[in-house]
Amino acid sequence: MSSSLSGRTVLVTGATSGIGHQTARLLAERGATVLVHGRTAEEAHAALDRLVTLSDVPAERLCAYGADFTRLEEVELLADRVTDAHPHLDVLVNNAGMAAPERHTVTADGNEIAFHVNFLAHYLLTHLLEQALTSAPGGRVGRVINVSSALHRTGSIQWNDPNRTRRYSRLAAYAQSQLALTVFAADPRVTAVSVHPGVCATSLLPLYAHEGESPAEGAAHVVRLCDPAVEIVNGAYYDRDQRVAPAPAATEERTVKRLTKLADLLVGHTA
Repeated sequence: MSSSLSGRTVLVTGATSGIGHQTARLLAERGATVLVHGRTAEEAHAALDRLVTLSDVPAERLCAYGADFTRLEEVELLADRVTDAHPHLDVLVNNAGMAAPERHTVTADGNEIAFHVNFLAHYLLTHLLEQALTSAPGGRVGRVINVSSALHRTGSIQWNDPNRTRRYSRLAAYAQSQLALTVFAADPRVTAVSVHPGVCATSLLPLYAHEGESPAEGAAHVVRLCDPAVEIVNGAYYDRDQRVAPAPAATEERTVKRLTKLADLLVGHTA
């Protein structure tokens, strides 16, 4: 295994299970310092303990962070804690995700929950960590990997009703969140790509199929993009290890600008 990740610091959101957990394991095994994010500090510490016990990962290469992504305030606190401890971040893996629930659900911040957790929380986190991602020593520029989904192709962003209060469908809400995350990779403020890691046997599997590859196989496609030896182009989209064209909306400058405006409004930040 290449050790080009040694000395690199990577934050993986949603690293307590599934693809995120396997991504954290593979990164740490390859020498990276991995910031393991979970919904609560307890879940993050439990995930960290599993990594130390079940793989050859030294505990000093792992740090646990808890933040509930349904609350924007917790995302802000997470960014503060991360930048205090790690002023330079080499990679941010925006992996935390959830299936949209059967019933229309709105967060305390007033956003449809799947759009909020899968996209808005990551949008806010990425911008709060922008300084850390762009201030690496030796002119290294950090990169952002959005773990997206092939289902983004079926999505559309309801600009006048992003919360889908008028017509709610869980699949449409999930697809909208994944399309937004994919569009966000083309934001010029950071170097970012998105990747569909394949259909894997995780809690999101029922959205796709009855069976899937192992989360470790999906994680390998994410880890490949974290490697500085792999060149990436801002806004690129990968289906597993192949660069392919995303949905047309994901490369439209007008859509990127509209989404930035909408997201800034919904997270209460002005660009």
